[in-house]
Amino acid sequence: MSATRMMILGLVQWMQPVHGYDVRRELLSWSADKWANVQPGSIYHALRKLTEEQLLREVATEQVGARPARTTYEITEKGAAEFQSLLRVNWWSVATPPDPFMAAFAFLPALPRAETAAALRNRAVQLGAGIQQLQALIGADWADHKPVYVRWMWELSIERAEAEIRWCERIAARIEKDEPYFPTPTGQPAGWVDH
Repeated sequence: MSATRMMILGLVQWMQPVHGYDVRRELLSWSADKWANVQPGSIYHALRKLTEEQLLREVATEQVGARPARTTYEITEKGAAEFQSLLRVNWWSVATPPDPFMAAFAFLPALPRAETAAALRNRAVQLGAGIQQLQALIGADWADHKPVYVRWMWELSIERAEAEIRWCERIAARIEKDEPYFPTPTGQPAGWVDH
């Protein structure tokens, strides 16, 4: 939530006065749902919560025709201070996001070797598709109207994915060569078979 909170506060400060719809659209155009885990459905809830906490203030609510009412937001002084605090914490720390794949990989010996090697190669294919998507975004005309550092973030995502693809391929090959999972046969947990 802290990344979502920081990003919403930052965008409101940057674009204010701004409708929640425009905050949502901007975050999705950056693909923040993928790299920052900003869920599109949580943005309006976060805007309301930040307003309740007096970090944002509602400037106006307007309704045009049968469309849903649109609320315009501005950041408060308290919200600007919170944004700066979150921004600095996230700039100066390294956090590894929870990854269900890592939890599954911890139980590598529980699946047949052929399946784990195939799953790793499948992961590499999926990561490759993500790279192609980001490269298409970088090459799109509308990207020319985004801040250049959004492109830099996409480049970082591409390089991370490329490194993981290489790792997937290398580990799949080691599994297929029947490299042992445990240093000695007696080191295996009970009930696990190195298959």
